[in-house]
Amino acid sequence: MEVILLERITKLGQMGDVVRVKDGFGRNFLLPQGKALRATDENRARFGSMKAELEARNLERRGEAVQVADKLNGKSFVVLRQAAETGQLYGSVSSRDIVTLLDDKGFMVERAQILLNAPIKTIGMHPVPVALHPEVEASITVTVARSADEAERLARGEEVLGRREEEEDEQPAQEAEAVAADEFFEPGAEAAKRGAEADDAGNS
Repeated sequence: MEVILLERITKLGQMGDVVRVKDGFGRNFLLPQGKALRATDENRARFGSMKAELEARNLERRGEAVQVADKLNGKSFVVLRQAAETGQLYGSVSSRDIVTLLDDKGFMVERAQILLNAPIKTIGMHPVPVALHPEVEASITVTVARSADEAERLARGEEVLGRREEEEDEQPAQEAEAVAADEFFEPGAEAAKRGAEADDAGNS
């Protein structure tokens, strides 16, 4: 299917470009979303009369997107999830979750604007691009943690997973040291030593 783009589409082209796309992508996304027109002779002529209006609307939307990007760019958002000691989540954080998170903070974005290649499945700080407009993109950080305290430690750059593992490793080591000390200082060993010294003194 050939279409005329009514706005810039990443990896496809600029406004006014005539491009060939898969039928499904055109019918299910570009045409119903008002992002393109079928490239017929009638629509080519129609686009010529629409171009000035489309460019003006694009500038307006771009300006609005820039304002939102200025407020959103660089912000960090915390998501609390249950996870294994290895940091693997019992579930995941999806684009839908991030949209809800941003909405709760007063940022209205659509799911398609969250450029998440795959759901987040591990504890940590994850950069997530947000396409507010075809020409405007912001970047946020989604911090996934098991608790608010862990999220703060992640923000400070601490290795929370390694720290837990070290604490677990230290406990058996401390127990082993205690056992070794008990074996070295056997019960009554000190008294037997003093008794032996007294016998030596009496025999001399």
